Formats: sequence, structure tokens, C-alpha cells
Amino acid sequence: MSDTPYGWDDSLDTTLLAKLKSDLKQAMRAHDDDRKNTVRQIISEFPKLTVPITLESGKKSSRLKKDEEITNDDILGIIAGLVKSEKTTLELQKKESSPYLEILHSYLPQPATEGEITAWVKENIDLTQFKSPIQAMGPVMKHFGKKADGNLVKKVLAALAG
Repeated sequence: MSDTPYGWDDSLDTTLLAKLKSDLKQAMRAHDDDRKNTVRQIISEFPKLTVPITLESGKKSSRLKKDEEITNDDILGIIAGLVKSEKTTLELQKKESSPYLEILHSYLPQPATEGEITAWVKENIDLTQFKSPIQAMGPVMKHFGKKADGNLVKKVLAALAG
């Protein structure tokens, strides 16, 4: 396990949570402070992941998700939020990137390309069924999930309709 590269993608036969934990151990052994601190930052966001519950009194509340309840999508959402805030910080500092941002990106799936989105839409969606091509956004985003950038999907749909 120790020679596995850092980062994650859906082709690995492990959950993102398990990979983060093993990367944290690996980074600590290798004294890789950037990686260690980044993974700890991601894990520190987990308390935001909660499950709604109803208490015996009938009052609505929530509890933290247990490790086995945390999905890859939950974690990808956290990482995407951290990427967004880091990009904002870097813009203010007039910088392009940072080691932190690079490490965060290594855990996100590779985004779908314009070509992949176009090919999938051509094969799976009949744009004539929709009054406007933008109405096809839902099924496309559902298929690609967090891998597709909404603005890119809009652009592809507009181009195909045009």
C-alpha cells in the first residue's frame, strides 16, 4: 500500500475515505507536511456531514455521519468546496496555484471533457423532445454528476441545438 501514489479516482477499488486515511498515514511517515495538512483539512470538514433524525420528543435534529455512511460524493463535495475557497484566496493573492490546491485536485475525478459530454448527449438525448436545449441539462448533469461543469454542459447543449 505504501507505494501507491497519492490521490484518488473511481478506478481504484477503495473508497475515497479509505484512500484519504491511508494517504494521511503515508504522508506522516514520509514527513510530507503539505499532503498531511491538506488531508487533515479535508477530514476536519467531516462534521458538516450529518444525517437528519427525529428525537423521542419529536424534535428534529441531526447527528454526524458514521464512517461507513460517508459516501465518495459527500467527500467530493467537501473537496470541491475547499477548492473553490482556495481559488478565491489565490485570486486575491494574484496567484495561479498552490501546493494545497494541487493536492486537493488529486482527489477529484478528472472532469468530463467537452468531447465526452457532446458524444454522450448525441447518443443518449433527443434534443427535439425539449422546448429548449437547456432543458436537457438535468439528464446530462445526472449522468455526469460532479464530473461535469454546468457551464460546459450549457455550452455543449447550445452548440448542438444551434
